[in-house]
Parts: sequence; C-alpha cells; structure tokens
Amino acid sequence: MKRYISSTLSYIFKLESKIAFYPSVLSLVGLLFAFIMFYLESKGISKYLLENAPVLVVNDTETARNLLTTFIAGLISIMVFSFSMVMILLNQASSNFSPRILPGLISNRRHQIILGVYNFTLLYCIFTLVSIEPDGNKYQLPGFSVLLAIFAMTCCLAAFIYFIHSISQEIQVNNIMDRIFETAKCRLQILIESQSNTDFEDTSDWNVIYSNTSGYFQDLNINALKDISHSKNFKLEIMPIKGRYVLKGLPLAKSSEKLDDDVIEEVCSAFHFSRSELVEDNYLLAFKQISEIAVKAMSPGINDPGTAINAIDYLTELFAIRLQKYDTNIVCDSDEVPVLKINSVDFKDLLFQVMAALRTYCKHDVIIVQRLVLMLNFLKTREEFKIESYKTAIEQELNNLVEDATESLKNEADIKLVKQMLIHT
Repeated sequence: MKRYISSTLSYIFKLESKIAFYPSVLSLVGLLFAFIMFYLESKGISKYLLENAPVLVVNDTETARNLLTTFIAGLISIMVFSFSMVMILLNQASSNFSPRILPGLISNRRHQIILGVYNFTLLYCIFTLVSIEPDGNKYQLPGFSVLLAIFAMTCCLAAFIYFIHSISQEIQVNNIMDRIFETAKCRLQILIESQSNTDFEDTSDWNVIYSNTSGYFQDLNINALKDISHSKNFKLEIMPIKGRYVLKGLPLAKSSEKLDDDVIEEVCSAFHFSRSELVEDNYLLAFKQISEIAVKAMSPGINDPGTAINAIDYLTELFAIRLQKYDTNIVCDSDEVPVLKINSVDFKDLLFQVMAALRTYCKHDVIIVQRLVLMLNFLKTREEFKIESYKTAIEQELNNLVEDATESLKNEADIKLVKQMLIHT
C-alpha cells in the first residue's frame, strides 16, 4: 500500500508540470462554488443580507444582468490575450534560446494559477447569470452572489496586471537561466546530502530486467524500490542514466536474485518515463539547457556574447557543486546496507559534452575562450573533489580548449594571450 501511495503522489506531482493542471482544478472549484452559492441563495441568504446589510446585496435585476454579461465578455477577452501571450512567450523562447527550456516555462505555477482564476470567475459568472429568474423580485435575485462576482472580477484584474509583469520578466534570458540554475542547484544539493560512498558488490553476473516500455527515463521511485527489495530480499543496479531514451526490450536493471513476473512488473512500475524534460527530475538537463543557450547566443543569427558569458558563469557554479558528488549513487536501507546502485553520467563525460559544444561554436571568440579557461582553472583549484580523476578530466578539457582556440584564432596577440593563460595555470 505504501508503494501505491508513493506512486500516486509522484504521478500527481508530474501533473503539476502540465499547463492545464491548475486551470482545470480551479475551473472545477469555480463550478462547485457556483452551485454552493445557488444552494445558499435558495435558503434566502440574499434576503437576509438585504434586510440586515443591504450594502452587500445588488438588488436590481437589470444591473445584475448587465454586470455579469460584461464580466463574461471581458473575461473571455482577457483569457484570449493571456493565452496568446503564453504562446508568444513559448515561441520566442524556443527560437532565441532553446526548445528544451519550454517544459520549465510551461510548468510555471504562477501563470497556471492566474489562468485558473480566470476560468474560476468565468464559470461562476455564467452560472450565476443563469440562476437569475426573468420575473424574479428583489428577494429572489441572487444579489449576494452578484457582489461576489464583482469581487472575483476585481481579483481577475489584479491577476491580469501581475500576469503582464510576470510574463515580461519570464522572457528575459537572465531570469530563465537563473531559474534553471536554482532548480538544478537544489536537486544537486539533495543528491549530495543523501549520497553514500559505500562499496557495492560486483553485478556482472546478476539477472537482467528488460524494459517493458519506451521513453525518456526521467525519474525513479526510490522508496518503492527499497520497499520491494527489502520485502523480496534482493538488490538492484539501475542501468540506464536519467535523461536517456530507453527502448522497449533493452536492459533496465540488474537483480541479485531471479525474480518472478509479478515482482519484475513492480520494479518496472517504479521507473517513470516521459516525453518532456524537467530539471526538477534530472539536474543534467540544466547543463544541457544552459550550454545550448550559450551556443545559440554565439550563432551568427543572434550574436550575443554577453548571454554566452552569463551562461558560462552559471555553468561554472553548477560544475563546482557537481564536484562534490560521486559518479555513482548508492542507496542504503534503514540498516545502512546498500540495496540500490544508480548509475549516472560521469563527471568526465558531462564536462566533455558541455565543453565540446562550447569549443565548437565559441573557439573563434577570444573573450569567450578566456572565460572558459577561467572556468576550468577555477574548477581545478577547488578542494571539494570527491574523486581525483575529476582534476585530470578538467586538465584534459583545458588542453583541448587551448588547442582548438589557437587553431581558430587569427590574431597573434589573441593566440599569445590564450597560451599565456595555459602556462599560468
């Protein structure tokens, strides 16, 4: 039961990243609230308030109809404009920065809630308008409900002003990179705090579990796997790396014991596959997205070295945090016995993938090359190394960068500057 609850909560958390999640929930809340007010009006709440607090009741039928009709028409216009702004934001971000940042922008909770407030008010106004009887007197008029509609519309106007402010900030590349960086930083710190340096036994002769579906391996329900391994008394090695595309029938995990079909099905259900990519699930996406923003900024069509320099600064800090993490995650049970081995991208491979793209597209710009050399020098002098091979990988990438830069640069002064920076490292 605990595993099912954990899987359900994880599924609900995934739904939050969908752009329609909060608007749908708040729309249902608005519909429910309209029926609650309809019930209270049938019990005479407006009649009671008209006699005791008339300022809280709209007691003119035509005024109520005109207000609600205007609210409905105005809200539809605001919603069309807001949705159009969201689409423009996504299109511009995809064109100027990277298509991979779109899932992070779509999952912006503030914008989802604002769109949900619009839907809430729109549905409430529609059903309140329908509840007005054509020949009703002032006691039958839902005057208090109309007053609540006025209050809800005021909230919508305030939300619209905030939406304009937020959308103008969201499109700025510095804010996009800062959001990606902060999310990845939190994810990395969680992994660093929970990591263990315990040795894991050899898995070369273990039983292989094959994938029963295809998709990008985005997340893993570790608590569910710990419960399964504890109850069935076996250990697991997770073979694919997060973010990789896993085809149906390829190796998914290795088990220390031969498992029956039911247990294999439970193990496979703990793997979460998705077509979208979120930094909250996989910090490696932050390196990919920020490096792609830097590469796109250095393209001839955009030619924005300032953005590339900012991206390198964020990558520098992310790599400094990554130095504190081991290449393999070992998960232990309550008795500190290792039960799960989770493979991840080696620091050497991660650094090579980032630097290969940056070297290819930025080696002709001496300012960018200088900033990359400073980044690698900074990383080499850090004291948080978990594995000594990290320093070797940094030195190798530093030599590769200087070699490519000296071949690409034409000015002798630029070449001399780059070589001097390598000598003084």
